[in-house]
Amino acid sequence: MNARTEPAEAEPATPARPPVVRELLLVAGLFLVYKFGRQLATGHTAEALRNAQDVWNAERWLRLPGEGAVQSLLLHGDVLARIANTYYATVHFPATLAFLVWLYLRRPAHYVWARRVLAAVTAAALVLHLAFPLAPPRMLAATGLVDTARVYGPSVYGPPSTDHLSNQFAAMPSLHFGWALMVAIGLIVATRSRWRWLWLLHPLLTLLVIVGTANHYWLDAVVAGALLGIALAVIHAPGRSATTAERGARRIVPAPADEQVLVGAAR
Repeated sequence: MNARTEPAEAEPATPARPPVVRELLLVAGLFLVYKFGRQLATGHTAEALRNAQDVWNAERWLRLPGEGAVQSLLLHGDVLARIANTYYATVHFPATLAFLVWLYLRRPAHYVWARRVLAAVTAAALVLHLAFPLAPPRMLAATGLVDTARVYGPSVYGPPSTDHLSNQFAAMPSLHFGWALMVAIGLIVATRSRWRWLWLLHPLLTLLVIVGTANHYWLDAVVAGALLGIALAVIHAPGRSATTAERGARRIVPAPADEQVLVGAAR
């Protein structure tokens, strides 16, 4: 039987890729708004420390494992602590940016979905940062945790009183974890490889790093995961048909019977 390759009749057209200049301006604008918003939450040292004590006590009441159990694994040697600090300082933004660029180039419909989800989670996080300033566990003496970035380096933060580039009292929710989890979920949804579930190692490793370096509490990651879950429930991912169209799927269909007869006669 002769066959020919032709686009499947039921397949939708490949989703249009958003204009790159508009997307660059949009992403840059969202980043600047977030950075400016974080600055509005600075200066609430006493309140942030009170909230930190409340979160620490709540975790003990909930019988969550102590953050120190993770940190103790890093303090066996300088190397592990420095690797964790470097991961915390350098992976967060580049990994998310690479994720968005790949989706933009290869899965445009999924890119729009992921960008909307990340924007929603980040906006909700900003509101919480303003309403509930929270000092990280490295600043709370009651935790007994070490500020691994200050002791072993590298550090992305200076003293809170002089650090004007970041808000160190924005521990809850953890966008490090929220973004990492979205990267993993986005790649799992947008790809079909049987190995795609390994992307979950990224948020898992991120969780161990943010807790082990004493930059976040367990509850910071729990709240980030909850916000992401709400965003994903409201902003639906593209269906399988969109994924197929993005991949330029084509299928082999049998040639019509009359064409097979003509081909046979020509031979």
